[in-house]
Amino acid sequence: MKLEGKKIAILMESDFYEPEIFYYERRFKEEGAEIHFLTRLWGQQSLTFQGHEYRANFECRESFEDMDDETLKSFAAVIVPSGMVSDRLRYTEDIEKLPPATEFLKRSFTEKSILKGIICHGMWLVAPAPELVRGRPVVAHNNLLGDVKNMGAIYTNEDVVVDDDLVTARSGGHCHLFARKIVEMLAER
Repeated sequence: MKLEGKKIAILMESDFYEPEIFYYERRFKEEGAEIHFLTRLWGQQSLTFQGHEYRANFECRESFEDMDDETLKSFAAVIVPSGMVSDRLRYTEDIEKLPPATEFLKRSFTEKSILKGIICHGMWLVAPAPELVRGRPVVAHNNLLGDVKNMGAIYTNEDVVVDDDLVTARSGGHCHLFARKIVEMLAER
């Protein structure tokens, strides 16, 4: 098992793309990784989210809110999935502050030891902090071409793009290629 002893965080919210999330859940575990689905729990013990395609339920019990640096550094990878997850996670009560999920992602970008994975519309979570991808080659869903350019990133017309500690992929339909690249990179670390 290539990922034995490694922890992977996957951000979660409603309107997730079920085939992608269920693929990650199985694929990363198959390689021995410990998977943690993280969300904003809003003071609740757990939240149940519905998927986009089949309205499948997914219960989430872990939060990125108030995660200390030591716990954050214990993750080998942080993944922002496709679908509407990132749009929902970028909500903030105070428009003068970064959304908590973007703040969490920004903190993960300061740790070179953490592999960052962003697929499809997941790039929306980066929009409030465009400096995270400015000048970096990335790919996102075709609908986000303008967003990527407005963030100052270098749009690269490939299904999966790697730039050091950042892996991006075009769409949820490419999750198998995205996951394969993440497994390969984590196994080499």
